Amino acid sequence: MCGIVGYIGNKDAYPILIKGLKRLEYRGYDSAGVALINENQDLNVYKTKGKVSDLENFVVQKDISGNIGIAHTRWATHGEPCSENAHPHYSSSENLALIHNGIIENYASLKEKLQEKGYSFKSSTDTEVLVQLIEYIKISNNLDLLSAVQLALGEVIGAYAIAVLEKNHPDEIIAARKSSPLVVGIGQDEFFLASDATPIVEYTDKVVYLEDEEIALIRRHKDLKIVNLNNVEMLHQVKSVKLNLGQLEKGGYPHFMLKEIVEQPGCIHDCMRGRINIEGSNVVLSAVIDYKEKLLNAKRFIIVACGTSWHAGLIGKHLIESFCRIPVEVEYASEFRYRDPVINSDDVIIAISQSGETADTLAAIELAKSKGAFIYGICNAVGSSIPRATHTGSYIHVGPEIGVASTKAFTGQVTVLTMLALTLAKEKGTITQNDFLSIVKELNMIPEKMKKVLELNSKIAELSKIFTYAHNFIYLGRGYSYPVALEGALKLKEISYIHAEGYPAAEMKHGPIALIDAEMPVVVIATHNGLYEKVLSNIQEIKARKGKVIALVTEGDTYISNIADYCIELPETIECLDPLITTVPLQLLAYHIAVCKGMDVDQPRNLAKSVTVE
Repeated sequence: MCGIVGYIGNKDAYPILIKGLKRLEYRGYDSAGVALINENQDLNVYKTKGKVSDLENFVVQKDISGNIGIAHTRWATHGEPCSENAHPHYSSSENLALIHNGIIENYASLKEKLQEKGYSFKSSTDTEVLVQLIEYIKISNNLDLLSAVQLALGEVIGAYAIAVLEKNHPDEIIAARKSSPLVVGIGQDEFFLASDATPIVEYTDKVVYLEDEEIALIRRHKDLKIVNLNNVEMLHQVKSVKLNLGQLEKGGYPHFMLKEIVEQPGCIHDCMRGRINIEGSNVVLSAVIDYKEKLLNAKRFIIVACGTSWHAGLIGKHLIESFCRIPVEVEYASEFRYRDPVINSDDVIIAISQSGETADTLAAIELAKSKGAFIYGICNAVGSSIPRATHTGSYIHVGPEIGVASTKAFTGQVTVLTMLALTLAKEKGTITQNDFLSIVKELNMIPEKMKKVLELNSKIAELSKIFTYAHNFIYLGRGYSYPVALEGALKLKEISYIHAEGYPAAEMKHGPIALIDAEMPVVVIATHNGLYEKVLSNIQEIKARKGKVIALVTEGDTYISNIADYCIELPETIECLDPLITTVPLQLLAYHIAVCKGMDVDQPRNLAKSVTVE
């Protein structure tokens, strides 16, 4: 959600900023802009509605010189997408330019006060209010920029990651964060600034993650200085980022989403590497070893997550309750944080987030910590805010996910939850050795079985052409497959804009069956497991009402294959691992339907990869 890039050094800033914005396009945005200070100390701001490519076209024949600058991709919150609302925003004097991720909740009252002081506004954004406030404080108190930023942020309620340039000080960038990520890259006589590490790794692997209410003074030819709002200097730790540039490129695929779907066998192998032994007979999670007593003595697990991660949490609930016999609740973080939930000191909160920056999940963590709960994080982005806020946890290690619609992160989360449940169950003695060994052995074989599913890509692509007409879809599953139905429906909604709903198959009779007719495609997850006969009955009910059934079945199935209109045959696996197999064809189905409809698969409208504001 929104993207920030900054540069100060000896190179031309503009090419670095533009390339950085392109690296951040996956976050979702509707406009883009850049601010540069040239050698004459002119502060030039260029911005436009649309893509980064539109910005590139807009600046043709304009002065884009300078070796200091900031750039931004905006995802609209306050004010519609347009050039006026795009960032950067000038102050009234045009001596300052500011970019901002987040939401200033008290912007309206601040704006009213500034208007009373004679300030006028060109945009509808909360961000312009902040840059005007900084300038007002700076001028009225005769302060330097750092002091003005500190005082202004002390008046702000909300979330922010900001970067500010001052025309008369072309050798520094002021950056600050609260509840919105910001990272400083340290190069050779140069500094970089970004929302996450993806725009930086091409130039340096040394980064500093800013903490809440920290302000970075980034100056040419000087060491990085970090202070808090009270001007107390803060110690900072330089960390190494391990990202492969190849992971940030499409690698010959038409879309990142397809690349990331295809990467899943390798990603799941990486997720398990070092955690499942070569013989496939044991699972070791260091977090469980280090905090065994806390985890094993938990009276209850509460999983908090949003979107796709919430669906993974539903599978985790089934796994942990089945294997470990510990009660589990799964909560939307956005509801949990405002519901005054009952939390005890012997509860364990499992927070799941691909980005590690999800605002609602972070707030849920802080609430649970204040009640004395133990926090276990499951994230993908190393060094992100959630891992830093939790007591312990596990990374999913699937590599950067660029496509907005999550694919490999979901299967990575499910894999980690499976290993967590198995490890806890073995320690608690709530699973037999035979069951433990058979599940671990089968989990080790999942990457190869995923490869077999991916061989169905061409068949699914052809099948997808039939359903571009559809305005609605229903996805049905039972047991472990119900969350997969939810996830399959979400993928279709996100990238094809077809309305789709996931239901427990048995609940169809309690309302959704009224929607079934000859125009309604129904995707049914009907692999051969303990609920096979039940799902078969549901399919027969759909066919009796002339619904079109697309069934996911186990290889060799002859019964449902003769009833369903279309079948996708999948490798057989253990029921609890079914989601890792059945998810993949649903990802491909959504992808190919969206492609057939001519949709922007990697950057669907109105969506952001990382939801860092409420």
